[in-house]
Amino acid sequence: MYVLGLWDGHDSGAALVRDNKVVFAANEERFTKRKLEIQFPANAVKAALDYEGIKPSDIEVVAFPTTELTKTLSRIFPWQKESYYKFRRRKMLKPRFHELMHYTKYSMTSIGILPLCNSISKSVIMRELRHIGFENPKLYHVEHHAAHAATAAFTSGFKKSLVITLDGLGDGLSGTVSTLSNGNLERVHAISARNSLGVFFEQVTNILGMRELEDEGKIMAMADYSFPFKFEDNKMKDLFSVNGTEIISKYNFIKQYDMLNRLSWSMPREQFAYMAQQIFENTASKFVENVINEYGINKVSFAGGAMSNIKANMKIRMLPDLKEWYIFPHMGDGGIALGAAMYVNYDLNGITDYKFENSYLGNEYSQSQINTALKKEPNIDFELDKAPWSHAAELINEDEYVFWFQGRMEYGPRALGNRSILAKPGSEDVKDKLNLYVKQREWYQPFAPSMLKEEAHRLLEDVKGYDKFMTMAYKVKPNSKNIMRSVVHVDLTARPQMLGNENEPYRNLLLKLKKLSGYGIVLNTSFNIHGMPIVMTPEDAIYTMKKTGTRYMFIGNYFVENKNSD
Repeated sequence: MYVLGLWDGHDSGAALVRDNKVVFAANEERFTKRKLEIQFPANAVKAALDYEGIKPSDIEVVAFPTTELTKTLSRIFPWQKESYYKFRRRKMLKPRFHELMHYTKYSMTSIGILPLCNSISKSVIMRELRHIGFENPKLYHVEHHAAHAATAAFTSGFKKSLVITLDGLGDGLSGTVSTLSNGNLERVHAISARNSLGVFFEQVTNILGMRELEDEGKIMAMADYSFPFKFEDNKMKDLFSVNGTEIISKYNFIKQYDMLNRLSWSMPREQFAYMAQQIFENTASKFVENVINEYGINKVSFAGGAMSNIKANMKIRMLPDLKEWYIFPHMGDGGIALGAAMYVNYDLNGITDYKFENSYLGNEYSQSQINTALKKEPNIDFELDKAPWSHAAELINEDEYVFWFQGRMEYGPRALGNRSILAKPGSEDVKDKLNLYVKQREWYQPFAPSMLKEEAHRLLEDVKGYDKFMTMAYKVKPNSKNIMRSVVHVDLTARPQMLGNENEPYRNLLLKLKKLSGYGIVLNTSFNIHGMPIVMTPEDAIYTMKKTGTRYMFIGNYFVENKNSD
């Protein structure tokens, strides 16, 4: 039985599951080239069916999440959704009444699900499905945080665990606690939208002149450039409290925004970011600690956009009562298409355990397709390479950076060795070149490393288990700092991918680097220009190569050299 999941909101996408296997998952942004796309994921749905070689009539069940009032209205009036997308991503001049728009958004989104929302949303989704060839599938709606919880619970590999979701808000909630035991997922606690840690961090992002729901990672990175101070001296310390398993916000969204806005005026932005990050870390970790103590379960899986904060995740990981942890790699709203499919598959068929060994779930291109794309370009040379991983490692070891395009596209925000830009992890010169000319992004954002799983204990502190999805920060050992200086943040932390046997070509590259340099580690950043989605097709890869003046690329079994390289 196939279940198709789709999401038509922020970072829209589609996912296809069959029995207990994730067949395909991708986000619409990769097809439309608009980062964090918000339109109905027609391209992603088609790609899922094409990958499996099936037709719309082969899909009996379709699942979608989130039917709150604002989401329902945006389905009825898609121009409204498009207008807000341009406003949020700052693709327009600053509106005169931008603060009123901000207040209206958070006043409306906290309302949650009203009568008729479910039936109206179902009707609109069914109409969109019919436009792309579906006739009359069984359509199920899934509550927002139930979809988040399903992704974490059913891919963690835990038989018994707590499941915690934390995000901005969805369907009137900002977080939930559930238990997974004996194949049963049961919600035991919920946090209202008003008490949202995620919205708090969104508002900080907005006030510092960045894009909420997109640039929160920049705030986290910027915070480490402030002088540190104790929590007692934090001027935001009273904004949140934790009482048992309750997170409590002192103010509603509008009063909170006003207070934060006035506070930011009186201090450097780095200090303001530090205060916000400190509040977020302390509140989230205290909440998780209390939840573990309340329910007596020390294995925890997490999802929700707030769980993309890797520094807070590190503090949570160090809790003494937490034995094992897992964070779903596509933790934000971009992952809830898969969550909706999984939840309905659980509800109908009782399936709670997916083999989620990797996140390579998107499009793949044959050597023939790659060859056809390369032949269209007059200013590049290409040739077959029997061992591209070996050749790439040699160039990286010589202080070159390379574009690396292999296999199926990753699902989620992280490049994990199939759509990656790779460079030596200890070269400041290459790091600066990537920041200035290729990624074209803020200097204070750190790059991340990929390393062999067996190198993690050698290079990092406090490694328990391993994180193959880049969801967690780790302290770097003092004697590893120079080896890793282009992938270490100013606070001596890094966000590693620890690679096992889930990606043979990429592992071979790291093994070759270890032979050449003594360390199986590489700088790995996503294959895109900043502000653009990660590349999907060979054509995307070639365009990015030309646009950035990059010299070397390995795509499938081809070695490509740009004649017009800078």
